[in-house]
Amino acid sequence: MQVVLLVIAFLVAAAPAVQGQDLPPFTDKYCRSDAYPPPANDTLPAFVLNLDLNPEDRWTELVKPKANEISFLIQDIKALIGLFINETIGQEIIDGLFAAVVETLPEPYSQEIKGIAYATNIPVGEIVMFNIFYEVSSFCTAIVAQDKNGDIYHARNMDFGIFLGWDTKTDTWIVTERLKPLLTNVEYQQGGKTVARGVHFAGYIGLLTGLKPGVVSLNINSRHKFEQSGFLGFIKWVLGQRTAHWTGFALRDAVLMATDFNSTVNHLSTVELLVPSYLIIGGTNPGEGAIVTRAQGTTSDDIKRLDPSKGEWFLVQTNYDNWKSTPFYDDRRDPAMKCMQNTTQANVGFNGIFNVLSTKPVLNVLSTFTALMHVKNGTLNAHLRYCPEPCYPW
Repeated sequence: MQVVLLVIAFLVAAAPAVQGQDLPPFTDKYCRSDAYPPPANDTLPAFVLNLDLNPEDRWTELVKPKANEISFLIQDIKALIGLFINETIGQEIIDGLFAAVVETLPEPYSQEIKGIAYATNIPVGEIVMFNIFYEVSSFCTAIVAQDKNGDIYHARNMDFGIFLGWDTKTDTWIVTERLKPLLTNVEYQQGGKTVARGVHFAGYIGLLTGLKPGVVSLNINSRHKFEQSGFLGFIKWVLGQRTAHWTGFALRDAVLMATDFNSTVNHLSTVELLVPSYLIIGGTNPGEGAIVTRAQGTTSDDIKRLDPSKGEWFLVQTNYDNWKSTPFYDDRRDPAMKCMQNTTQANVGFNGIFNVLSTKPVLNVLSTFTALMHVKNGTLNAHLRYCPEPCYPW
């Protein structure tokens, strides 16, 4: 499977028709300096998740008006699955296997998924399928950086939908565009107080990007290791090996229970996970930035930390081990690093980092949103992204 994806990646990357036109090799002269502030109409809508409500009722107000959009996305995913397996068999798997999985999920997640299915009138198996989506594949770029005053800034591009249907009329990934209307800034409240903030796709209850004000910020990037793929992790779960945590659930739990940066890093370095991943973590004090490279299970292959005393005032993570070279067909890391150096530490902030994340190919056709986080102020600003032609397909 991995070899097939690499071959497809090469063919797509080599096709001028997909990219719009040939794009020149990257140099820092292409770094954006004019993208911030983003257009006001690209700011995500807001929703308050009241944790005092019963789990099955928490998401109703958000998902009920978006039932059609969620259903359209799920139908697109099912149609794409149908290209590889018989449509009838695929539907039986979703209605049978996926629906049964909901009963094995920890609380409150099992009840929240059931509540979403009820509110949208979408079969519970299809909502479960949507919620394992990230366990399988995504492509992202994350940056954590320290300014001259010791303040920590954390930001990420969420790139999602590769190989999930290419629209030749618009030169976009179908699933990528389906996801954008579902994006929402979510404020977690308990007892009338804000306890966390996150960015969600309506219908997806795990947390992939979020922060606890004054404590810590977190985001997760996929780590693509075929021998530890999300499919295999899901199969293990179905077969009864359920000691590991689903990715989005683990991150949501970590944000809500966080007390400080160091204990959060320690926790995320050892908690058992269903799939390999990169966990990017920011704090409130100088030096509090880290990338935890996770294997499946309880193993951490590496922990890389900010070290401004050695000139390492920022960290960049895409979807490849940061101690290895990036593949030739998907190098977002080097452009991001060049643009961060071009920005300089003196200009670290939402302005400078947003410009870096707006530079092609860091910004690409897969990009759904950019999130900007500042833990000390409790700020999380997320914005829809569109990549004007000519643009890379990832």
